[in-house]
Amino acid sequence: MFKGKVKQADVQPVKLYHILEPDQVFIDLDVNPATGLSTSEAERRLAVHGTNEMRGGGRPSAFKILIRQLANLMTLILIAAIVVAFVIKDWIEAGVLIGVIAFNTAVGFMQEFKAEKTMDSLRKMSSPTSRVLRNGHQVVVPTMDLVPGDILFLESGDVIGADCRLFEVFNFDTDEALLTGETLPISKEVAAFADPELPLGDRINLSFASTTVTKGRGKAVVYATGMSSEVGKIAKKLMDTEKNKMTPLQRGLHKMSWVLLAIASASVLIVFGANKFKVNSDVLLYAIGLAIATIPEGLIAVVTLTMSVGVSSLAKKRALVRQLVALENLGSVTNICSDKTGTLTQSKMVLVRAWLPEEGVLRVAGLGFEPVGAVTMTRLAKPNETPRVNFGDNEKSELLEDDVTETVTVDSTTISPNVRRLAEAAALCNMSEIKSDAATGEWFGIGDPTEIALQVFASKLSMGKPVLTSDAHQWSVTSEFPFDSGIKRMSVVAVNKITGEKILFLKGATERVVPCCTGRQDGEYTTAVGPDDLQAFLDPRIQEMARDGLRVLSIAYRHLTEAESLIDLNKVDREGVELNMTFLGLVGIYDPPRPESLPSVMECYRAGIQVTMLTGDHPATAAAIAHQVGILQSEEDGQSDSHRVTLGQPVMTAREFDALSDEEIDALPELPNVIARCSPDTKVKMIQAMHRRNGIVAMTGDGVNDSPSLKFADVGIAMGLSGSDVAKQASEIILTDDNFATIVRAIREGRRIFNNIQRFCCVLVGGNVAELICLLLGLAFRDKLNETVFPLSPVAILVNNLLTGTPPAMALGLEKAWPTIMDEPPRSPTSGLFSWEVQADIVFYGFSIGLLSISNFWLVISGFGNGDMAQHCNKDYVDECSLVYRARGAVFATLTLGILLHSYNCRRIRGPMWNWHMLKRFHENKFLLGGFISGTILCLLCMYVPGLNTKVLKMKGISWEWGVVLITLLVFLILSELYKFGKRRFLKPLTVATEEQVRLQRIWTENTLINSNSVLEK
Repeated sequence: MFKGKVKQADVQPVKLYHILEPDQVFIDLDVNPATGLSTSEAERRLAVHGTNEMRGGGRPSAFKILIRQLANLMTLILIAAIVVAFVIKDWIEAGVLIGVIAFNTAVGFMQEFKAEKTMDSLRKMSSPTSRVLRNGHQVVVPTMDLVPGDILFLESGDVIGADCRLFEVFNFDTDEALLTGETLPISKEVAAFADPELPLGDRINLSFASTTVTKGRGKAVVYATGMSSEVGKIAKKLMDTEKNKMTPLQRGLHKMSWVLLAIASASVLIVFGANKFKVNSDVLLYAIGLAIATIPEGLIAVVTLTMSVGVSSLAKKRALVRQLVALENLGSVTNICSDKTGTLTQSKMVLVRAWLPEEGVLRVAGLGFEPVGAVTMTRLAKPNETPRVNFGDNEKSELLEDDVTETVTVDSTTISPNVRRLAEAAALCNMSEIKSDAATGEWFGIGDPTEIALQVFASKLSMGKPVLTSDAHQWSVTSEFPFDSGIKRMSVVAVNKITGEKILFLKGATERVVPCCTGRQDGEYTTAVGPDDLQAFLDPRIQEMARDGLRVLSIAYRHLTEAESLIDLNKVDREGVELNMTFLGLVGIYDPPRPESLPSVMECYRAGIQVTMLTGDHPATAAAIAHQVGILQSEEDGQSDSHRVTLGQPVMTAREFDALSDEEIDALPELPNVIARCSPDTKVKMIQAMHRRNGIVAMTGDGVNDSPSLKFADVGIAMGLSGSDVAKQASEIILTDDNFATIVRAIREGRRIFNNIQRFCCVLVGGNVAELICLLLGLAFRDKLNETVFPLSPVAILVNNLLTGTPPAMALGLEKAWPTIMDEPPRSPTSGLFSWEVQADIVFYGFSIGLLSISNFWLVISGFGNGDMAQHCNKDYVDECSLVYRARGAVFATLTLGILLHSYNCRRIRGPMWNWHMLKRFHENKFLLGGFISGTILCLLCMYVPGLNTKVLKMKGISWEWGVVLITLLVFLILSELYKFGKRRFLKPLTVATEEQVRLQRIWTENTLINSNSVLEK
């Protein structure tokens, strides 16, 4: 558990240690790097700064959750009715009401009793122990005892226990993906930086708590612990983020509760007034009946269960819903802020392009780790010119036709010597492995992501390392100069026992490989060239590949001299070996988009939803991926005939965006579509900007750095496979397949659920209005003692509400989405559950059913009967009360069947329901049909089962009165169709798209037409 609440003292201001040299850091933190802190000084600092752990948090108690469930206005009204029922000793009614409350409370309690574990998850991310220098000796201490000034010893596999400034590194890399969003491990350096506003991911002389050392070793001095660390700041922001703002559904139900309370109170006063405030058990019983008629007892349960069914449906579609309100918000989402790495992309580095001078461009198909995919070579017609390449969608490069002579598939028969050499370099100058899982057949990689991509490329040419080192080829690596973050290159000596070749293969960053080269492989010939000329020759190609979001590496090789063949190169300085190299070619690697990302983004545009990419990656990479998945359109950069990116308003860096004030952001015509080098604060700032524009924001993410924005967003969506525990606990929805397309399905489900909630609210509340009208007008009917004769007993009202009205309402909650649901723009964030049209529907249908029902009561008693209402017919059945009991049967039948038919009315808010076309679809919703049939059967049982009808429900079966009932129901259906016709004729459309939503839908339409034309051309 966490240690108390967060105090201001727990969050200490932290200096910008990345701009200080190590010696300055030691002075500032008052520590000797040779001896470290003394034990007494460490204890003193621990008392000052506190333990290195998260503060605050804690799980909500079950009692508080239970109280929140009972502290509901409609529940309180029912509790009051229970008290009155006990007072007048109406045990049946009291028991039924207790069951209703217990059911509603149990459903809500079970859904909400998922305690927040975000802070626990953050705490568990910390390394349990750390190696530090104390009193001149290296000791192991609990990570929670680290203090500023501690000297840390770090090596591969360690989880860093606190934020620290590095002062000694050797080939030191850390994985910061969960904090900064960087796809690849970060190579660390010691030198200070001049820029105080350098983004967090670029402060490579710092290491952060909860990140992992992937390679090498180093030493660092701790400067921030606990809540003052970067992870601690995220934890503090999570605790400061409260989501107490009511959703439209909650506001609608809350407002309705107060309205119903006012109506119930007024109705009770009307009953008392009509009886001249002479309150006896009969009057109280009638008042309870009116109060019960006012309250839709099944509404809370139907809303909760409908959402729960939606949760189950989404779980089958790979989306786990942690909080039910997220479903409602999904239907209103106007903006999706998506992380790039692992969300829109696969988080798997893939080599997709290679270039060899004088030969051409290799295009590599296939994604992921599976070594399957065609490799094609486009040979150049103009060997002295660099081809013009357009890197479009689906990771393929596209050369212009006037620069191309032929494109051939590279295989064992067509592979050129230089491509073969490139594949050998990719496979042998490589420490990674790719393997296939024996159980699942799924391929996975072991090692550095970049090296895995190179190994997969070589394997696609059937030249992977296992093949080359087999007996058939007999290559072996005899010497290795490992990758060093300081020089950013790696080389190996490979020997072929068959041919006797001894070759030095070199790979690395171009700016570090080119100085080692004195030649360039131009087809069959080697051209002598100096480093400067070679760099100038390569720059256009490198820039081209970089603009396409590719990470560019250079490959070089040379044959060893006879003298070098006789010595052990492992004992020779690498600077004396990695020289006189021949440049072979460039390879382009990137994290490919998921295949489903583009159609999913287009589907969002169809629904009028803007997708924004917030990523920690570099601007060029982010923009290239944004184009490929459709977030950026070609028109946005002014080059409609190309996918090239011009950074501007559509693409901004976090520094540019953070420099803007809220007023300046609000003055922008449109918010940026892509923000690169994003920090947690930048993501939150973007979400706040969208909120100021009345947006409903869904945020996707997987890392620790995403968790504050997941909490600030209206709907936080975490990745289940690649996501951190913190992100999952900060979210409302978890995608178990990390599939962006699942978000679109979830939004569709959210829209369906909200529409269905409106439908069944219209049924339930409309039924309550009908009962209320019927009972209020029933006050006019008096017996021989001038006492009110109620048209329905309170228990009959409960049966009508719960057993006949609730099942069809629940069935409407399962109504399938209409095909056009994603063609409509999002609901206005300000529109609630009970729009003016829904309110009008409730009043019209309720008054219609209520007036027709009470009319039947009068017709049976006075129209076709003798008008004799006897006396004391509210208590027990006697023969003199037969007419009243039959009239109640007619009212019960009219109300029950009217509400059942009304449930079909509500399938379509405006569309006709009782024409031949829709009658053929009467069985479409099988649950609704089942509810209609079961409700009809229950109505007949209540009316005709002896004892149940007269003793419990205070009514009697009818005979000729069925004619009156059926004619009345036909009148109701005619009135319903006339009412809907009037709405279609005179009212504006239900949803009106904004200009921005119209623009997004136009983008979807244009892309759909383009894709359709492409299919036709094929």
